[in-house]
Formats: sequence, C-alpha cells, structure tokens
Amino acid sequence: MEALEGFWQDSESAGKIQKEKSALEQVVNNFNHLSELADELEITIDYALEGDEESQGALSQIEERVEVAMAEAQKNALLSGETDANNAIISINAGAGGTESCDWASMLHRMLTRWAESKGHKVTILDHQYGDSAGIKSITMTVEGAFAYGQMKSETGIHRLVRISPFDSNARRHTSFASVFVSPEIDDSIEIEVLDKDLKIDVYRSGGAGGQSVNTTDSAVRMTHIPSGIVVTCQNERSQLQNKQTALKILKSRLYEKAMEEKRAQQAEVEDSKKEIGWGSQIRSYVLHPYKMVKDHRTSFEVGAAEKVLDGDLDGFMNSYLQWSALNSQES
Repeated sequence: MEALEGFWQDSESAGKIQKEKSALEQVVNNFNHLSELADELEITIDYALEGDEESQGALSQIEERVEVAMAEAQKNALLSGETDANNAIISINAGAGGTESCDWASMLHRMLTRWAESKGHKVTILDHQYGDSAGIKSITMTVEGAFAYGQMKSETGIHRLVRISPFDSNARRHTSFASVFVSPEIDDSIEIEVLDKDLKIDVYRSGGAGGQSVNTTDSAVRMTHIPSGIVVTCQNERSQLQNKQTALKILKSRLYEKAMEEKRAQQAEVEDSKKEIGWGSQIRSYVLHPYKMVKDHRTSFEVGAAEKVLDGDLDGFMNSYLQWSALNSQES
C-alpha cells in the first residue's frame, strides 16, 4: 500500500507509466479481438463447408472484419515512437497568392479539424490571423487525443490545391499552396531546456469578437527563441500569463521536433518541411479540376474522392505514410 501511495506521489513517473500501460492495453485488446475473429471465422468456415447457406453468406463479412482488424493492429504497431501517443500542435500557414492561398489554408484547417473530431479528439485554437479578404493567413491549434501526433505527423509539409477559383470572375484555374507543421505536445517526461536569456517576449492586443466582448488588454503574446529563430504566438487564453505559458509549451514542442528532425537527418535523408511554400516542394496535391484526385507524392497513395478527403477522410493517407516511414527507417 505504501508503494502504491509513493507511485502516485511521483506524478511524472506515474504519468509515463500510465501512458505505457495504455499503449500495452491497446496491443492486448487488438490481439484478443483478432483471436475472437479467428475463432468465429473457423467456426463459420466449418458450417459453410457443411453446406449451411447462412454461414456461407456470413463468411465474406467476417473476412472483411478480419481485414479491418489486421489493418488497425498494423497501424497501432507502427505508432511506437517516443511521442506518437502525445497530443498534437498544428500550425497552418498560407503561401504566396493572397486570397486564394488564405482560402486554401482555411480549407486545410477544416479538413484536419473534421478528421480530429471524427476520432473524438478535442480541437482548441491557440492563435489565428485572418486573411485580408477571406480565409486565414495562419492558425495554430492543439488536437488532444490518444495518438493524435502519431497519426497527424503525416500532414507536415506543403499542400497544393488546383481548382477553378471561386474568386475569379473569369472562372480560371488556379494553383494554391499552404504549409502544415505538426509537432508533439511535450509533457514533463521529456526535458526541453529553454533559458530566459534566449527568449524575446512581445505582448500585443489580442483580437476580440467585437462589441462588448472585445479584449482591450495587451494579453496576446509573441515569443521568439533567439538561438533557433522559432517564433510562436498565443492569444487564446484570458490572461497574459496564461498566454505566455501556452506559448512556452508550443515553443518546447517546436524545439523537440526540430531536434528530432536534425537527428533523423544525420541517419538518413528526410523530407524538408521548411521549404518555400511553392512549386516542387509539395507533399500532397489536391486536384479539383479538370479531374478530381488527391495524391501523396511521398507514398504515391491516391484517391479520386477529393471531396471526401477535404471532409476529413484522411485515414488512408495517414496509414500509408506510417508504412512508408517505417520502410524508410528499416532501409536506413
């Protein structure tokens, strides 16, 4: 009993063990589910071989369920990175192109939000800057849920859209670019040192909703990490202190991801998520005209149902990325 009390007193260690416990429970649950399906499949096959028509019809349904369960188990096995189970911090930035790119950034925000909400994850906007005419210039948000980062890390990079512009009176085809950067939310189990002398902190007036709810205090925070040049902003919280704390959390997340990128770059060639937001650097293309297709240029995974993808149907892209990433890691 004393050992159990001591376990909970060390919150940092307890949190880490709880996270490992949840991951192991998921593996066990997947194994048990597959075992149950295998038993059900074996019994159904025996009945089908004896000429039972109802069993013959159920056989294909069980095989489909086994296939889905196997794919889910494989995905969970690939989500074994140190921070894959963590929440995700996502930044979306419009590329050059004014209203077109701002509208595209807004569409990407909607797409990722819909995917996250379909998984039961919580989405919180931390900072945003609207476009001059439509859409958003930039937005930062957190996605809280099991393995949010592990799945959403596939979205890091430049996204390209080809469509007939709704803003062009001549109905011409336009190409737009926007960048997505995903980093893991860092908890106390991972130490990231940030010195006060390395920080430049600016405060400014955060944008309100208008009318009586306008925020008239200088509570928004812009935090610059001088050694790395990383800049993060937060205006979502009610007080300047809370915004500083949240901005520091985002900064630590970016610094961790930067360190991991440098480590991966030493081991093998990795994709560069910091390229210019433009031609030749996109990870994925979304074509709505003259045909409809979404293609990931890293994995070659593609689908024709572009609207479904833009509505948040990203599982196929995320799963293919996990497999592609694991294969590249083995080769390196």
